Amino acid sequence: MTPDARRLEELGLNSSAPPGQLLYDGWLLRLLPGKAKRARSVNAVYPSTQPLEEKIAYCERLFGAAGVPTLFRMTPFSQPAGLDATLERRGYGRFDLTAVELADIDPSRVAMRATPMPLEPWIDAISEIRQASHGERAAHLARLRASPLAVRPLAIVATGRVVATGLTIVEDDCAGLFDIVVREEARRRGHARALVASLLATAWELGARHAYLQVNAGNDAARRLYASFGFEERYMYWYRGRAGEQG
Repeated sequence: MTPDARRLEELGLNSSAPPGQLLYDGWLLRLLPGKAKRARSVNAVYPSTQPLEEKIAYCERLFGAAGVPTLFRMTPFSQPAGLDATLERRGYGRFDLTAVELADIDPSRVAMRATPMPLEPWIDAISEIRQASHGERAAHLARLRASPLAVRPLAIVATGRVVATGLTIVEDDCAGLFDIVVREEARRRGHARALVASLLATAWELGARHAYLQVNAGNDAARRLYASFGFEERYMYWYRGRAGEQG
């Protein structure tokens, strides 16, 4: 059955779960330092009972003690309903509007054109492309290594080096597409299209019949590419963070 928006949110949270996280009065607190904001933010997923201002202050203390900026990831399902407005009043600016898109996998559109890679050398490759710090690399590896889901890293290799990366994570009959990155000097050569086709082919082989992804809402080129594979927007999410802490 095609997943609804709430199930997509669960799938996305599961795919990005860090090795350490806490539940606090209905909020999922993730404190893994690294590049992925989904793994170092507050996700207000369940109804809560504590006073809202006290909860926000608690998160600020907890994240501050961990040396991680206090970020809130906001969705149409965030609880309580007034959280977004309260964060705005407290100086948390809105940034990184992201579209969650879904497609039924069409096997006639997919083809394996990328190379499967072991996780650790794949992490090395994407970290080098992104110019990630040692800490960001370690956090990325720790998160994916700890996942109980099927994790399949892929890459495109040209002239002896990785020029593009992608990752699919499969849960039940749904696959998430992540980390689709192409070296700047290798762009506009069809590598991103080849990666998406390969990730979907891999997902199909693993039993997935639906695929989802998360893309910057203003990235028109990427969204046109994904639309050619049948992806359509299902909902948006965004982050809130204080000035100087929105990276």
